[in-house]
Amino acid sequence: MTSENENAFLWPVRIYYEDTDSGGVVYYANYLKYMERARTEWLRAEGFEQDELIAKNNVIFVVRSVQVDYLLPARFNDEIIVSTKRVKKGKASITVEQVVKRNSDVLCVATIKIACLTADNFKPAVMPADIYNKV
Repeated sequence: MTSENENAFLWPVRIYYEDTDSGGVVYYANYLKYMERARTEWLRAEGFEQDELIAKNNVIFVVRSVQVDYLLPARFNDEIIVSTKRVKKGKASITVEQVVKRNSDVLCVATIKIACLTADNFKPAVMPADIYNKV
């Protein structure tokens, strides 16, 4: 699902009890899982399945770096939205901004650099043209 802003992809997430820590809030590392899922769904919405990228193009996308700011907690049963927006694109990497919101409250903001690597030896690879042109 995309937003009014053509560059942002939105992915809804429901918070389950298993996502929370002993204090009843979402465990900090789980935000990274939600963001990973949103990026996977973003690629899928653009027509790219990660297993097919390996089989057809011998490429994978891996997280190279993450900068995360945690602002407010999410809690059990919250409905949150994870947005994904490309902010920079290189021949072998993409940098995205991901924002986790509950209604209008910004809970978490991350800048994530994703590298394109060959699947067989994990060396940097130029993104296939169809992917580069679409994302």
